[in-house]
Order: sequence, then C-alpha cells, then structure tokens
Amino acid sequence: MHSEFQKLGSEELGRKSIEEYKESPKMPIVVVLDNVRSANNVGSVFRTSDAFLVAQVYLCGITATPPNKDIQKTALGAQLSVPWAYAQSTVVQVRELKQQGYRIIAVEQAQGSIFLQHFKLQAEEKIALVMGNEVFGVSHEVMAECDACIEIPQFGTKHSFNVAVTFGMVMWEICKTAPLFQK
Repeated sequence: MHSEFQKLGSEELGRKSIEEYKESPKMPIVVVLDNVRSANNVGSVFRTSDAFLVAQVYLCGITATPPNKDIQKTALGAQLSVPWAYAQSTVVQVRELKQQGYRIIAVEQAQGSIFLQHFKLQAEEKIALVMGNEVFGVSHEVMAECDACIEIPQFGTKHSFNVAVTFGMVMWEICKTAPLFQK
C-alpha cells in the first residue's frame, strides 16, 4: 500500500542551528517555573519553549537547573538554545518581570480564571506564564502577584494535567493567533 505521506528527514525540516535560534525573533513570552519538582518536566518545558520561540525560562525555588541529566533527557539540547535564569524566589522574580512591563499570568484553577480558549495575546503585550508545582500548583504568594489566570477546561475525574503537557497546550493555543506563526 502506497501512502501520499512521506516522513521528512532532519535536513528537510529546515531546523535552525543554536546560533540561528538565538538570532531569531522571539515570542513576547517568558515562562516562570514555580518550584517544579520534576527535572523531566523542566526539560520538556525547555523543548516546548524552543519549538515556540519563547524568549526566556525562569527556574525558581526547588526547580532543577542545567546541567542535569534528566533535563537533558527530555530537553534534547533545548536548554542550550533557550535562555534561562535561576531565581531563588518566584515572588521576587515575578515582581521584577512586572517592573519590566510583563503581564503576569498564572496557569491555574482559580476563582476568576478565564478559560484558555478565551485568552488572546494582545499586540505589543509581553506576558510571563507562571507554571506551578506538580502537587501544590502556583503558590498563594505568587498568585497574589498575578494580573490574570488561565485555566484549561477539564471534564473527567482528574482535575489536573502534567506541567509539561499544560505548558504545551497553553503555548499552542496562544501561538495559533500570534503574528509570528502566521503563514
């Protein structure tokens, strides 16, 4: 049986080198990981950040930092292309980003949240997406600093998604209408 679909090889995908990536225009989005326990989740966030041209990743509190074998395992080198910084305090980091003109947006189930499908990145808007701990979510102290909260609707018996899966869904939804990704 012949299929009209043929997988593309690496050379046909036109992937950027790390140098080309660093020179590319970025989304006006940074991600803040608030005490994320799993280095594998951190690596996945790096990989997704690379795919969507996220400007920077902030690793806060107990969140693992490169070099780390579990980050490397899931990031597949994206920790080398995506700029990152470590901050001991998520609250302090979020306050600094706010002073730099970022709108702080928690990805969390909370009173007053808006469903992801209703969120649109505004022209010229810079946002910081805060992703929380796998058990406790975004801390109460950080939630108090947020300008908005995005929630992903869920319909089953579980009321949470994996941090890396959540980040991927949020970035895809935001980027669907972002000018940088319109072809």
